[in-house]
Amino acid sequence: MADWFQQLWQSKRWAHLLLLPISWLYGLLTALRRLLYRCNILTTHKLAVPVIVVGNITVGGTGKTPLVIHLVQALKSAGYTPGIISRGYGGEATGLVTADSSPALMGDEPVLMAKRAGVPVSVNPDRVTAGRTLLNAHPNCDVVVSDDGLQHYRLHRDVEIALVNTHALGNQYLLPAGPLREPLARLQTVDIIVNSGDEPLPSVPEHSHYQMRLKGDIFYTLDHKQSHSAMFFKDKMVYAIAAIGHPQRFFASLTALGLRFNTRTFPDHHPFKLEDFMDVQHETILMTEKDAVKCQSLPLHDAWYLPVQAELFAEKLPPLHITVIQLLKQSVAKET
Repeated sequence: MADWFQQLWQSKRWAHLLLLPISWLYGLLTALRRLLYRCNILTTHKLAVPVIVVGNITVGGTGKTPLVIHLVQALKSAGYTPGIISRGYGGEATGLVTADSSPALMGDEPVLMAKRAGVPVSVNPDRVTAGRTLLNAHPNCDVVVSDDGLQHYRLHRDVEIALVNTHALGNQYLLPAGPLREPLARLQTVDIIVNSGDEPLPSVPEHSHYQMRLKGDIFYTLDHKQSHSAMFFKDKMVYAIAAIGHPQRFFASLTALGLRFNTRTFPDHHPFKLEDFMDVQHETILMTEKDAVKCQSLPLHDAWYLPVQAELFAEKLPPLHITVIQLLKQSVAKET
């Protein structure tokens, strides 16, 4: 069913005639909910420190996790003490996350962010509770970055960053006829837009518009004890495994590295078990870093993951973190 919807969202077919009325109702309810928050009929809660939301207006992966890691590391270098909050999708528990936490309990992306960013991470579907838990445990934290949560209006935010790409936008219909959580016009109200795809974006504001690329060509074993460049795999036929929102992005990166591979996809946040690899456990397996955090305990003898780093650029704008810091200072100034 998920694959059927993904294909449907990339086109405009007869099935949309049945789904569009539901999309219109969804859009009406979404607009009403946002209006209730803007009119203070529904309460927005403010944390003790500024909040940066990194989210999207679509279903599926747009590269939020690499961007959050990039931004947090840049803020640390600029003298801030950031923390991260997340819904913890795919996990079973809530609370603080460390690099040694179980992905099955706390979610794969929060554990990955704790490993890579080296900052406190707190997970809870209620972002306000996640933020308060984080700040109670780490009172020295002076800025919170929310991984996703653009539509979580209960949490006050000082800066909004929206990631988007043409593939994620699909047919530009609202759910369930299309992949949009909110109308495309929502991009007019965010502070920064980041294009995580290769194609120009349709009808989006030019202000504070950045381009993001994911870069990486060194593969590591699951225990991180060995590493090889992509050249090491060029003469092999390998298996590329992906359980992410947009697996084609990972496969495209392997193709760009000159590798030959068979592909196998799983649902986003899939909880890997050894049975998933029974027919390929003696083959060379390549996977994303997000999937690797869930496979480290599995006895896979020739499995490698590819860490990636986000690179952001814009012709007439300063580095992303500088723009974010300027916006944070403006927000603080308005409140004093």
